Amino acid sequence: MREYSPDLTPPWKRSAARPVPEVPADPDLVVEVAGTDFCGAVTACEGGTVTLEDRFGKRRVFPLEPRGFLLEGEVVTLVRPSRRPAAPARTASGSVAVPGARARVARAGRIYVEGRHDAELVERVWGDDLRIEGVVVEYLSGIDDLAAVVAEFAPSADARLGVLVDHLVPGSKESRLAAAVTDPNVLVVGHPYVDVWQAVKPGSLGIPAWPVVPPGQDWKTGVCHALGWPLPTGAAWQHILSRVHTYQDLEPSLLSRVEALIDFVTAP
Repeated sequence: MREYSPDLTPPWKRSAARPVPEVPADPDLVVEVAGTDFCGAVTACEGGTVTLEDRFGKRRVFPLEPRGFLLEGEVVTLVRPSRRPAAPARTASGSVAVPGARARVARAGRIYVEGRHDAELVERVWGDDLRIEGVVVEYLSGIDDLAAVVAEFAPSADARLGVLVDHLVPGSKESRLAAAVTDPNVLVVGHPYVDVWQAVKPGSLGIPAWPVVPPGQDWKTGVCHALGWPLPTGAAWQHILSRVHTYQDLEPSLLSRVEALIDFVTAP
């Protein structure tokens, strides 16, 4: 006949002198409650208790008592998980935030954009980055006199100029004006949209797509009519801007252009 140990004491009650490992009560850790038949996964650990959920979805709360649980048949003591380092805060553009950083003295270099809406959108997403880098963004009333604007700025290696242009596509008036600027200390880039409004993702505004406005009609007015947005268009723009929170609300074609301009004017 087999010989059985005379000690029928459950393992969690045996010699308290034996060291018992401490295990963090991380989410989804599966343990058995000592002295019961309840087995479940950790769903929460707050204060001095842990919440377990069994395979039927039933949840129960237990105290974090020493030697109070079994992990794969071994006695353990559950402890609160160590607080993990918080992920670094990010700016709206996705850059690592620098809390308490003071704005840098403005550089001689500048970034010019076509209009007020362009400037407000760039400030909305890249404002924190621009202040740390000391980059000032100014808006123009169109780019019909771009060559004259560049000449007046008098760019140099220590004062570079970046220009963001709307609707910079082959064959457009904007492309011809941009091509006339050949100064190596000037970078002219643009997005393909008729207006910077379109650089905001439709999904961020709760619309399926930007409406197609017939040629010859003012694009912004046509958009407002098609979407039932209020006029004048300034009110519609404030609605659009209010829905932009991070770079994820913008089209990649605008993101890459603005990042390129910031890199250009801040390069050594």
